[in-house]
Amino acid sequence: MKKIDEYQGKKVLVMGFGISGINAAHLLVKLGANVTANDKATPKNNDIVDDLKADGIKVITGDNPISLANEGFDVVVKNPGIPYDNPLVAAFVKQGTPIITEAELGWQIFDGHLVSVTGSNGKTTTTTLTQLMIAENAKYQVKYAGNIGISFSKIAEDLGPDDTLVTELSSFQLLGAPTIHPHIAIITNIFSNHLDYHKTRENYINAKLNITRNQTKDDFLVINWDRDEWQKIAQRSQATIVPFSRLNKSHEGSYVEDGMIYWRGQEVMPTKDIRLIGPQNVENALAAIGAAKLSGVTNDAIKKVLTTFSGVRHRLQYVMEYQERLFYNDSKSTDIEATEVALQGFDRPVVLLAGGLDRGYTFERLVPYFKKHVKAMIVFGECKDKMKDAGNQAGVPVIESENAITAVPEAWKLSEPGDVILLSPANASWDQFPSFEVRGDEFIEAVEKLTGKKEQ
Repeated sequence: MKKIDEYQGKKVLVMGFGISGINAAHLLVKLGANVTANDKATPKNNDIVDDLKADGIKVITGDNPISLANEGFDVVVKNPGIPYDNPLVAAFVKQGTPIITEAELGWQIFDGHLVSVTGSNGKTTTTTLTQLMIAENAKYQVKYAGNIGISFSKIAEDLGPDDTLVTELSSFQLLGAPTIHPHIAIITNIFSNHLDYHKTRENYINAKLNITRNQTKDDFLVINWDRDEWQKIAQRSQATIVPFSRLNKSHEGSYVEDGMIYWRGQEVMPTKDIRLIGPQNVENALAAIGAAKLSGVTNDAIKKVLTTFSGVRHRLQYVMEYQERLFYNDSKSTDIEATEVALQGFDRPVVLLAGGLDRGYTFERLVPYFKKHVKAMIVFGECKDKMKDAGNQAGVPVIESENAITAVPEAWKLSEPGDVILLSPANASWDQFPSFEVRGDEFIEAVEKLTGKKEQ
């Protein structure tokens, strides 16, 4: 942990009691700040509030009182999910109060080698693969943190100058991280996600590009080269560009040619030996290989990771096989693109469980994938009618269910030996579940109840 004094005696407001917010509040106290912690909800767990108060932190719950904007805060550390049009946040923006996220705070105290990953899809898998690969050859600590569910600042406290931290960073986090400067940045892809938050695609792209904003030619940007738009986006970085390409559009980084993965002309391994399924995971592997090779990782270490790693929980997670049906939990597929790539990973008939929060868009883009891969659908949630329309257009039998949990026995009735039963919702979970993690966990519990087996 790097010693900093910029918060000494400063008045800081922490908004949001998520993992990152709680850790940020306690860290700020260590850094000498006068901290107030605020959450719109009242925590069900009183220990959270008690622990904050025991550290000398003023706690305000049950509202985001606009009066806080008049209390002279020097800095606001905002939960990434709180939008900037929140009345209290908007008041701080109007008066020019600096607003950062916990990722920025983590960067400010971090004293080691930073590798950061962003993108619309594949962030968590790429982050995990990168950490595992670098750790294979490392003499010092190699950890991961960030949007992967582990507080950046909490891990950064325990790392020294020789250690490496691989961080998954969302567009929400990056918006509030103005000075973050990874030596190696990865952009897995950029689609049109979270426009309800960012309002426009250009705003979303700009937020993602904060990952490379402070990089120089002595740093590296590992970026997907398979779309012309992404190649143009790369031109907005001052870093040394290291492309990766599943479609063999560049040989300057990691790429695939005739079923073989190469790094700058050198064979690494066949794509068929990657344990994770689907073309998206080939891309995730290529991205991780780029960062790993730049970090001095050997091909043997890369092969060891890619032939053994079986996946991130909730991201095309293999759950079990039962009576010749394969169950997969892809609850982290909260957008259309993620479900597209999930379906492409299977050469067996799929019984698809899909639906969730209605963000205002329709699902015509999925129709070709339904036609090719899906034998039946169970739809649920706010957008079930729109999802049903897409299934009907594809000529796929569709039935409705209450949620992703009640859909499990319905899917079983529609399945046959050799089928895949796949939860890949293509939508956020917030209409019925507090997070995609809860949705995925409860799906697995429903599968275990149906089969009488534990996940494998």
